[in-house]
Amino acid sequence: MDDRARPPEDILPAYFFECWVPEAVAADPERRRRLGETRATVVFTLLGEAGGLFTVEIENGTVRGREGGVETPDLAVELDMDTWRNLNAGRLSAPEAVLKRKLRFEGSFLLGLKLHLILG
Repeated sequence: MDDRARPPEDILPAYFFECWVPEAVAADPERRRRLGETRATVVFTLLGEAGGLFTVEIENGTVRGREGGVETPDLAVELDMDTWRNLNAGRLSAPEAVLKRKLRFEGSFLLGLKLHLILG
């Protein structure tokens, strides 16, 4: 995972979810293969300044993102902006963030384990 593409440090969440993640997945055949036939909706709540609510839809190896949420996602993820930036930069791993209670999720545990395939 160390050689994966990383978003710019100052990327805005809307651009990250709407453009960067879908493009990164589309450009990575291995990531698309590992996502396989996954069909899911994930809602991210980023707490703090410049944060917000974002939805990522996964279907057959493709990812689409947008601002806003849905009522019943398959997985809901909540974290603060500092944690989100540290995860993107590779300074913090998702398991470490969960253990430190900086990242919380509710819903499909198996989908939670696949998040690194979606976001890197």
